[in-house]
Formats: sequence, C-alpha cells, structure tokens
Amino acid sequence: MKRLFSALTLSMAVFCSCLLQEASAQNWQELKSEHFIVYFEQDENFAKEVSYKAEVYYQRIASDLGYARYSNFWTWDNRVKIYIYKEKESFLKATNQPTWSEGMADYRNKQIVSYGWSKGFVESLLPHEMAHLIFRDFVGFKGEVPLWLDEGVAQWAEEAKRREYKQLAKQYLRQNTLLSLDDMMRVDIRNVKEVDKVHVRSIIKKDGERLFLFIGGESLVTLYYLESVTLIGFLMDKYGSVSFVDFCRQLRDGKSLQDALGAAYSTYSIRTLQDLEDRLIEHLEEEK
Repeated sequence: MKRLFSALTLSMAVFCSCLLQEASAQNWQELKSEHFIVYFEQDENFAKEVSYKAEVYYQRIASDLGYARYSNFWTWDNRVKIYIYKEKESFLKATNQPTWSEGMADYRNKQIVSYGWSKGFVESLLPHEMAHLIFRDFVGFKGEVPLWLDEGVAQWAEEAKRREYKQLAKQYLRQNTLLSLDDMMRVDIRNVKEVDKVHVRSIIKKDGERLFLFIGGESLVTLYYLESVTLIGFLMDKYGSVSFVDFCRQLRDGKSLQDALGAAYSTYSIRTLQDLEDRLIEHLEEEK
C-alpha cells in the first residue's frame, strides 16, 4: 500500500493540546491575517504562502461542506494559530504524535501544527487540518461523531485528490479489502502506533459476505483513511451538501449516528449503518 500511503494525508485530531507549553518556549516569528496567525521558525516567504492559502481554504471548505452561512468565526482573539516546525523530528517531539503523522489539529485551542515539509503542506495538509477545525466548530463535541466522519471530512477537503481516492476505493473493493463499516466504528486509528504490528479486521465483499483480513499497522491506517474519505465523497457526490449539513446538525443536536442517518437520508433508503454500507458498494460498482 505504499502508493496509497503517499497519496493520503495522515494526521491526527486531538481534543486537548499537548503543545501549549512547548510552543510558548519556542522562538517563533509570527504573521497575522484576518482569520489566522502563522508561527514559523524560518522561511518567511513560505509562511506568507501558508497565510494566503489558509484564507482561501477558509472560504472554500465552508462552502463545499455547506457551512458557508455558519462560517463567520475565527477573527481577532479567536484566530486559528498555525505552528510550522522546521523539521519533522521537532514536530514529533513537541506533539508526541505517532511517526506516521504529518500534522495535527487541536480542536480545543484552535491550533494546526505541522512542519515545513515541501511535498504537499500547502495543497494537502493545510486544507486537511482546517477542515477538522471547521467541522468541529459546526458539530461541536457532545454528539456521537465517529472518527471516520471527522477524518473523512478532512481528507475530502483535499480537493485535488478526490478522483484518485475514488479510484483507489474501487480497486480495494475489487480486491475484497475494504473494511466493514462495523469495523470502521470499532477501530481507533489514533492508537495504531506500531506500524509493523499485525491486526485482524473484518472486511466486506461485493456480495456482502464477511471475511477477515490480516493487515499491518501502516496498511490499516491508510485503508481506514481511504475508506473514511470514500464515505464522505459518496454522501456529498450522491446526495449533496444540504443533506450532509442536516446529518451533521442532527449529530450536533444529540441524535445517535443511526438516528441522524435516518433523519437526513431516509429518503434515499439509508436508515442504518448497514444501509449506508450497501449504498456505498452499489455506488462504487455503478461507477466502474
């Protein structure tokens, strides 16, 4: 799965900051815009590009998700802080992230933390982490929000990769290696720190039969992220942002995942997780 691993932006979203003390001790330079403060150690031109693109993504992501009229936030004292370490080693040390992580979003403190990697920071990681924060600003923290929904929204925000993700999902369905949605609900990808450890997961076949898959940690992480974004892409492409916003609003207002699905998608014969899985497989099969 090396190609898949390189295509996906692997990051973590956390509810409390492990960075605040470390960040305050750093000798940061800063750059302010309307909605963001970029903290950087070197390369001011790169920081300026990050600041500019962050403002562009702020508008685009809220619009794509159907949250545009709810997106008047992140100004003045509520600006999002973006920390850019100069190298991955210092990023990992400061945040205690698993080695496969390229960045993190801290929901509570509205922070995005990464390092100045040349491949994909601005085009992939930045919109990815911003989507985590925008999504949580809308749905809040009290509802039954599964991890795959949160991570899928963030992957889907990487607009340039959407077509590639869909093609990869079709490939893995043909190979009978997509995780079952029940398994997606059970696995906590944040705890997969040992990339060489073998995991046993249930998978879905095109005919609905359940099988078991023996999979390494790195492959499990990338497959989980792929399927997460595939689910969000399916809901958005097939049923549109209006239904998706309704689904998220139901979760925000305290409904269970299954009840929220039924409230937003019953018109499309989706009332349960099994219905969602069945419709997803049909969708991937239709678009061969």
